[in-house]
Amino acid sequence: MESTFISATILLILITDPLGNIPLFISALKQVKPERRRRVVYRECLIAFCVLLAFMFGGQTFLKVMHLSDESLSVAGGVILFLIAIKMIFPGEGGVLGGDKVSGEPFIVPIAIPLIAGPSAMATVLLMATREPDRMLEWVGALLISILVTTVVFLFSNRLQKWLGEQAITALERLMGLVLTAISIEMLLGGVAAYIRQFS
Repeated sequence: MESTFISATILLILITDPLGNIPLFISALKQVKPERRRRVVYRECLIAFCVLLAFMFGGQTFLKVMHLSDESLSVAGGVILFLIAIKMIFPGEGGVLGGDKVSGEPFIVPIAIPLIAGPSAMATVLLMATREPDRMLEWVGALLISILVTTVVFLFSNRLQKWLGEQAITALERLMGLVLTAISIEMLLGGVAAYIRQFS
């Protein structure tokens, strides 16, 4: 599946799912003083960006060290995205935070990782970089925009939750899940087709 800058940006926004993560984000910051929350948002989003950037630029080296092919990564990425999409459409108890109560000010876990830079986001940026390394500047730009969108959504999370309501946020998350399901299947089929072509 050939990506454009716009489609890559939309894909990363769907995967990081800032709107769907609003309830979890608010829950994680319950113990943080209001005057500290803005700083925590900036810090956690920056950490998530750096982690995903490291996966993006270290992708080729990682695949060589682990002796993995682009096809296997595409299939694995498709499976992970599919599982995340199903979770978005049919949410269960626990979620990303695993049902554990977060005490004190969160640092890296659970906001930066895995709320923003989760396994699906890591696999996606890794796949983008290894498939078309000559377009790395576009992928960095797409990642930057998706993190900026997440930052803005988290900064206004309380207002958004009041304006939209929990039902609207849930509906948006499930809609994103449906789109992500189609993308994951396309990624999975693309990896399988590329693998079969090697033997034809």
